[in-house]
Amino acid sequence: MTAYKEGDPTTLNRLYGRSKGKPLRERQQRLIDELLPQISVPDEGAVTSRALTGMDRPLHFEIGFGSGEHMIERADMLPDHVFVGAEPFVNGVASALVQIEERGLPNVRLHNGDALEVLSRVPDGSLSFVYLLHPDPWPKARHAKRRMMNKGPVDMIAAKLKPNGEFRFGTDHPVYLRHALSVMKDRTDFEWLCKSPTDFLTRPGGWPETRYEAKARRQGHEVWYFRFRRR
Repeated sequence: MTAYKEGDPTTLNRLYGRSKGKPLRERQQRLIDELLPQISVPDEGAVTSRALTGMDRPLHFEIGFGSGEHMIERADMLPDHVFVGAEPFVNGVASALVQIEERGLPNVRLHNGDALEVLSRVPDGSLSFVYLLHPDPWPKARHAKRRMMNKGPVDMIAAKLKPNGEFRFGTDHPVYLRHALSVMKDRTDFEWLCKSPTDFLTRPGGWPETRYEAKARRQGHEVWYFRFRRR
């Protein structure tokens, strides 16, 4: 998962944690070598649906897509939308590539690296949705500034969303939950789409489950879901 380092949010920030785990299987390595270069976000230039696909379509951005389950399901659900996912963990990218190949999805673009570097190149007011699901909680107080849910990244997310665009955040970690609420509670640029506690304790429709969420439930963790609309 990409972590934010306090500073200028438009610059490339340090990525904390591992970038690779167990060795890739033969198919995964083939897709990294052959498919990823075809659907990677370009290294330079504005990141728009037209630049990525040649057509103007609603644009979604997922920060740290893990193994890609949510992003892939959403892309399959909304074939006329474009999905950009950033993930520094190469094993997660490889898993997403397998799903993209199996489903034949033409509307997904990937970045194996820092989400903020790509997000900074999205023109302001361009995104319909931004997703931050089960990010690394960095639970120790001294690591709080590494969390993606901090003022700098949220400022950038707000800038990139269209008016009435939606920012979705999910976590099963109580420390991160409290931190995220403290970050969001005083913001006037977002409306929290919540009328009762059941709204953030029940996964909304059109919000596919990730493997991290499924694992959390197996471990008996409570999972919280948040939807914020850009004013």
